[in-house]
Amino acid sequence: MTGSAPAPAPARVQRLRTWLSRETTGGALLIGAAFVALVWANSPWRASYQALSDAVVGPAAIGPLPVHLDLSLATWAADGLLAVFFFVVGVELKQEFVAGSLRNPREAGVPMIAAVGGMAVPALIYVGTVLLLGDPGALRGWAIPSATDIAFAVGVLAIFGRGLPAAIRTFLLTLAVVDDLLAIIVIAVFYTAEIHWLPLLGTLVCAALFGWHVRSRAPRWFLLLPLAVVAWALMHASGVHATVAGVLLGFTVPAVALHGEPTSRTTRYEHGIRPFSSGFALPVFAFFAAGVSLVDGDGPGAVLAQPVVAAIAAGLILGKLVGVLGTTALITRITPLRLPDGIGVRDLLPVGLLAGIGFTVSLLISELSFGDSEHTDGAKIAILGSSVLAAILGAVALRRDARQARTTDMNLDGRPDEVHDYIGDAKDRETH
Repeated sequence: MTGSAPAPAPARVQRLRTWLSRETTGGALLIGAAFVALVWANSPWRASYQALSDAVVGPAAIGPLPVHLDLSLATWAADGLLAVFFFVVGVELKQEFVAGSLRNPREAGVPMIAAVGGMAVPALIYVGTVLLLGDPGALRGWAIPSATDIAFAVGVLAIFGRGLPAAIRTFLLTLAVVDDLLAIIVIAVFYTAEIHWLPLLGTLVCAALFGWHVRSRAPRWFLLLPLAVVAWALMHASGVHATVAGVLLGFTVPAVALHGEPTSRTTRYEHGIRPFSSGFALPVFAFFAAGVSLVDGDGPGAVLAQPVVAAIAAGLILGKLVGVLGTTALITRITPLRLPDGIGVRDLLPVGLLAGIGFTVSLLISELSFGDSEHTDGAKIAILGSSVLAAILGAVALRRDARQARTTDMNLDGRPDEVHDYIGDAKDRETH
């Protein structure tokens, strides 16, 4: 026989997992799922999309015990699948705080403070806009333009930021993970109507058991998975948004190598679960969250004319840019804090634009903010449109930045920059 034998199944599976873990793949799948949902929800078959979203799956009770898990598919996507994404976020945060870019407050100070500014300014712009346009009923959505979608933003940077110092990716990642941490706190504090303390206590007990077993010499998935599911279900019953359970469990995973292992368990768990998160959980959530109908009711004109649309667009595009760029410029002038080697304030123009890609977490907050479909539909259209516009503007700014000459002291700290790694070079492709 001639020709090579087909690759074994494990090799094909590994290639698929690697492809799904890529930054560019996650962003592309998110956009693709949202586009399909938007087209379907505005097609002659839109009733079938709505029926699919509203289809109820799950038990209302298990024996005599009410569990209230008879949820629509859209709710399962937002509360269930998104918890997997937040688990990955929790694991990444733990790794960054213990052994990564957030370990040294001096080095992480600028992006951390920039993340705070990048959340506060969009919220203020949102509030001012809805009040100015006479819709105080939309104030509950103040946090919608405050979030940044890590997968989407870093995916755009990976494609269009080639040739720029890799420290820009680290800055964006640090900003985005702090942004996500603050968004999680906002969801837990401001979007929880009532707390049932007994189920919440049960969640903490399950998280403690999960944390104890995940630190053992040989943790077993068939023990960790049931503990995670029960912790999620109890968090759901407590009134706190169920995705917070994912972050809580992620924080329990050890970020240092244990028992002679070559790598930390945060790294291994993140690599193991990311393909499912970026390849399935996030696209399915986007599919159910982005299906906004513009042809029903008063038509697209009425939806787009809502004050909430202008407020979110201004918050994501203008607010994020001003918040990130302005805060960074201010603190590097009035404090000893400086940008990392190789990064100048000019590099933060594309970073600020990419931070305006709200998408996943913004869509979640929009669903938590409004009970009426009128505000929710307008908010989702604004999020989708603004995120795409922010991505386009960020891509253009990245290419322009990459073409400009760079000095030997971009961060103006008085010493020559030491830059060895660039986005898209051989070493960068090996690690990303």
